[in-house]
Amino acid sequence: MEWVTGVLTAEDYEVGRQIVQRGVAAVYLIAFLSAAAQFPALLGEKGLMPVPAFLERAGHRAGPSLFHRRYSDRLLLAVAWTGAAVSGLLVLGLPQAGPPWLPLAAFLGVWWLYTSIVNVGQTFYGFGWESLLLEAGFIVAFLGSDEVAPPFLVLLMIRWLVFRLEFGAGMIKMRGDRSWRDLTALYYHHETQPMPNPASRFFHLLPRPLHRVEVAGNHVTQLAVPFLLFAPQPVAGFAALVMIVTQGWLVLSGNFAWLNTLTIILAFGAVPDSFYEAVFPALDLSGSYAPTPLWFTLVVVLAMLLLAYLSRPALVNLFARRQLMNASFNRWHLGNAYGAFGSVTQVRYEVIVEGTLDDVGPGAQWREYEFKGKPGDPSRMPRQFAPYHLRLDWMMWFLALGSDGGWFTPFLAKLLQADPLILKLLRKDPFDGARPRYVRARIFVYRFATREEKRRTGLVWIREPEGVLVSPASLRAGAR
Repeated sequence: MEWVTGVLTAEDYEVGRQIVQRGVAAVYLIAFLSAAAQFPALLGEKGLMPVPAFLERAGHRAGPSLFHRRYSDRLLLAVAWTGAAVSGLLVLGLPQAGPPWLPLAAFLGVWWLYTSIVNVGQTFYGFGWESLLLEAGFIVAFLGSDEVAPPFLVLLMIRWLVFRLEFGAGMIKMRGDRSWRDLTALYYHHETQPMPNPASRFFHLLPRPLHRVEVAGNHVTQLAVPFLLFAPQPVAGFAALVMIVTQGWLVLSGNFAWLNTLTIILAFGAVPDSFYEAVFPALDLSGSYAPTPLWFTLVVVLAMLLLAYLSRPALVNLFARRQLMNASFNRWHLGNAYGAFGSVTQVRYEVIVEGTLDDVGPGAQWREYEFKGKPGDPSRMPRQFAPYHLRLDWMMWFLALGSDGGWFTPFLAKLLQADPLILKLLRKDPFDGARPRYVRARIFVYRFATREEKRRTGLVWIREPEGVLVSPASLRAGAR
């Protein structure tokens, strides 16, 4: 049966395997660290949307999770730190140095631990890149260890995942918003995206004809190039490089958690070793592998057939008239539909939360709470946080668009209580741990300052008040 295992191996993808395995593990490490830092405040026993209450309502409809039997913040932290530790070992390549079953078990372990977190994470974990990370981790688990050649079917399934990512995003744009079709989307996107980064203002102020070229290039990359991933080499490798470059452009221009970073990592799975040897002639990647165990080949074939079966709804969705964006068709988050920014907002609204120690009235001094990532102080330059995910800041962007999700009123109550866990998620507590008497939420319109306005005022943002979202409220007035 050696010829069977030989046909199903791809010896020219060792560098790609190393990048994909260690890169996906690095994103898992970031995800688990994010859970340890943010989950208790947002979803813990005394969080904004407590997991115990959610599980009591949803039961096993929430999806598979080890928290069904019991949830506690201590258990959550144990899960997060265990996942981070195993992910760290995978980044170092230690399990990969052993037999094929060792990285298989390690990746499936972190996949299960993170599945347990995502399935109880409610709205704070309702992002498409959570499912992307879970599906990527499951697939990469079957890439094997250093002692055997990379399995061809797994590399093919990675290309299918990247195809769904890119082509799904391209189709949702063409169907969802006229600004993508008339090439004007980037007139607005860099300014109105959920969490701008330090370079977003620069990109926004580029000439509009260049923005149109960017959109046209994006359409080519997402609607045509993905099909070339399934072409023979070197075409597939060059297609992957085009995607890597365009995704790198997105990394430079915004904070999208690990969406772009993980897409880049996965695309390297289609780049053969011969590309690296062409760039670095002294590099010799011609190594020898031990024969792949038959049991491992059978496990890989069965797992990839399962993934192909689970991907059928996602394939149909790509060509459906009412395409779903970032949808999971099973509770295990495998074979998902992907896509981003099917519509582009043309005006940026921001919810600014303020508190006061005074009685409400003309003389009240209102002080602003500052968030780590989302725009607030007009003079403050946005920071780079991706691939780290600031979940509260992202939810504030959705809140400004009219989507609450049931967490904002508890959030205001926590501010009135000066809850230390919530305050740790903020950049600035204007009361230094003291309890405000009242809090309120106002809506502002934000836009990037022009070059002349920046020189004259020093401001990064120009903002104008738009209205009131929440009138002054206190615990005595019935806030909960």
